[in-house]
Amino acid sequence: MKIEQIYTGCLAQGAYYIESEGEAVVIDPLREIEPYVQKAARNGATIKYVFETHFHADFVSGHLDLAKATGATIVYGPTATPSFNAHIAQDGEVFKLGKLSFTVLHTPGHTMESSCYLLKDEAGKEVALFSGDTLFIGDVGRPDLAQKANHITQEDLAGLLYDSLRSKIMPLPDSVIVYPAHGAGSACGKNMSKETTDTLGHQKATNYALRADMSRSAFIQEVTAGLTAPPQYFPLNVQLNKQGYESITEVIKKGTHPLGVEAFEAAANETNALILDTRDPQQFAKGFIPNSINIGIDGNFAPWVGALIPDIKQAILIVAEPGRQEEVVTRLARVGYDNAIGYLAGGINAWQKAGKEIDTITSISAQELATVYEANPDINVLDVRKKSEYDAEHVKGAINASLDFINDSMHQVDKNKTGYVHCAGGYRSMIFISILKARGFDNLIDIKGGFKAIKESGRFPVTDYVCPTTML
Repeated sequence: MKIEQIYTGCLAQGAYYIESEGEAVVIDPLREIEPYVQKAARNGATIKYVFETHFHADFVSGHLDLAKATGATIVYGPTATPSFNAHIAQDGEVFKLGKLSFTVLHTPGHTMESSCYLLKDEAGKEVALFSGDTLFIGDVGRPDLAQKANHITQEDLAGLLYDSLRSKIMPLPDSVIVYPAHGAGSACGKNMSKETTDTLGHQKATNYALRADMSRSAFIQEVTAGLTAPPQYFPLNVQLNKQGYESITEVIKKGTHPLGVEAFEAAANETNALILDTRDPQQFAKGFIPNSINIGIDGNFAPWVGALIPDIKQAILIVAEPGRQEEVVTRLARVGYDNAIGYLAGGINAWQKAGKEIDTITSISAQELATVYEANPDINVLDVRKKSEYDAEHVKGAINASLDFINDSMHQVDKNKTGYVHCAGGYRSMIFISILKARGFDNLIDIKGGFKAIKESGRFPVTDYVCPTTML
């Protein structure tokens, strides 16, 4: 028996490859399927099933391409209604894999079709639970994503999740290993652990949602408290996963089409394409094509693309470090942005050598900011971190203009006043400034190293969060 977790950090997503006696199953695969196909080939195994725990919202699954490439059967849990051929399992249905078996546990709550797959060894002992987004390490799946599609409230979904956990999962042996679909950083839960596996027994002892004495009403209240709006691309990914999509091979072929400087400029002018510069934020600041936006590939690239580019069909032109264009197109495709139409051959250097116009963003150190701040404490400091980060600790007098809600946050920015912009470490602040600069905000200055560098400088008064006093 082989169980392998294939974890993708930028999506905080876990796919699984399980093999026994020359047969394999892949659970919740990413869209690029070659790693699974090659692994099975190396082991002399046949991929028999592709198990999907639910219709994913935060990434496009590779189930269709993997089934086409291997002949594997796609399996969903009860109530799933895909627009393609798949086996819709019954609750409790058993699937054989070599000497192993998988039992389908229908666990509605995160979504209505959500299901877990319980792995048993050849002796019938429960070994592992592939829990999808039903149960995470330290958390459970958020119950608000499927409410519109099912004409149901998040409270009703939370109640179903409570029932699923109590009736299907918590009665299992403490020794069962939990393998979830996501870890810390995913927007599919609120407070996931950085750990990506655990025993069910330890989760029963430490996961707030699995408290033995927890009432249904208390569970509903706690699970729904503090939910922020999900990223706007989530329902679009659900639709792709449910209805189908273009092969990633074709998407990559189209997106990695090299364009010379003149062709790139013509495409930008004629197609209304978005110019997406994926270089390091500080390299971007030194020189970029006017009106392009920066989302660095070496960060939480795909989730920020999904959060900030509203149209999943948006035509995209890519500026990347030489040799990284295929990586960019692949990571765009992971979240359903399939309309990359080419990249700038030779990168920004080719653009500059051709004498084309470039723009820049001023970026200063925390020490330089401190000198300005000490001379004038009333300077306009913009903190673009999440509200929860800002509430925990921030520069005294700073305005919270969260990148997560940039269309609202931009109304707090005075175009005619110099703004000093920071995030936690420098990644999000450059995204924020690049987007606003493309909208005509020309007086924003980036702070290198973000709040971390600001705090380490020791030259700024910092405000800690103070819990509001309850009035009696």
